Amino acid sequence: MKITKGAIEAEISKALTQWEKDYLGRGSVSVKTDILRDMIIVTLQGVLTPAEYELCKSKEGKGTVKKTRSDLVETGVDVLREMIYKITGEKVISFHTDLSTSTGERLIVFKLACNYEEKVVSSGK
Repeated sequence: MKITKGAIEAEISKALTQWEKDYLGRGSVSVKTDILRDMIIVTLQGVLTPAEYELCKSKEGKGTVKKTRSDLVETGVDVLREMIYKITGEKVISFHTDLSTSTGERLIVFKLACNYEEKVVSSGK
């Protein structure tokens, strides 16, 4: 049976949600993964707590929340890279992330060493 692009995207979403729960103590409200060329783009909705939304009402609070959340994710980046490698068989060459303090949405981009989308579509994996 061939593994579809959608199945791989779903597996990454599930694994990232589990990582959030295990590592950060809680998961986001929803996770959507898209494989695009040599990138895996993950959109996480609802990552902030009610207390963090309160902090984000001030400029200083926004900076604190962004820095703290960024630092937390960065400390777990090796585990995330390994997770992507186990699912795709491809090495992550760079990792990028940002958080919107107004919407509570986090974007994570894993840049791979090859055009993984082309590989998946052409091989049926």
